[in-house]
Amino acid sequence: MQLWLVRHAQVMLAPGICYGASDVPADPAQTQACATRLAQTLPHGIAGTCSPLGRCRSLADALQAQRPDLRWTTDARLAEMDFGHWEGQHWDCIGRAAVAAWTQDFAQHRPGGGESVGEFIARVQSALWATAAQHAGVGLWVTHAGVIKAARWLLSNQGPLCRADQWPTDSVACGDWCVLDLPPA
Repeated sequence: MQLWLVRHAQVMLAPGICYGASDVPADPAQTQACATRLAQTLPHGIAGTCSPLGRCRSLADALQAQRPDLRWTTDARLAEMDFGHWEGQHWDCIGRAAVAAWTQDFAQHRPGGGESVGEFIARVQSALWATAAQHAGVGLWVTHAGVIKAARWLLSNQGPLCRADQWPTDSVACGDWCVLDLPPA
């Protein structure tokens, strides 16, 4: 099975702000441009699953307007990682000590009291295997950079994630996508 992973358009926040699970809007013009490019590229008749956050919903809605053949559901497992009280803060204001505590216990530490990377990966894994079991052929997620990185990590067969330097550094740009091959369910 192929899974298209689409990242929402650029958010309307100053650079350097931690916004993970915060429901911040995406740029409407960039959202529309992404939907137009994607509508011309996606296979017909596929089922889409969308993060419940508005920046993803707006892209799914714009895509639906251009491609009424797409069917959508929303899945909270596709939301970005929750950074707790770090949300809305500039990364520089969070502090080196707080970030160091997270990177020293990367899989289990709950940055800002939010969600640990281990919990986040388990959530994405649950969605990934459910998608593989429910869809034959091609699936589509409209989601976030962290979810896409977690899916790539899970499909890379690198073993357990223990250290921060194991986390993928490459990212799908805002308003762009990648296609992954999922193993049979």
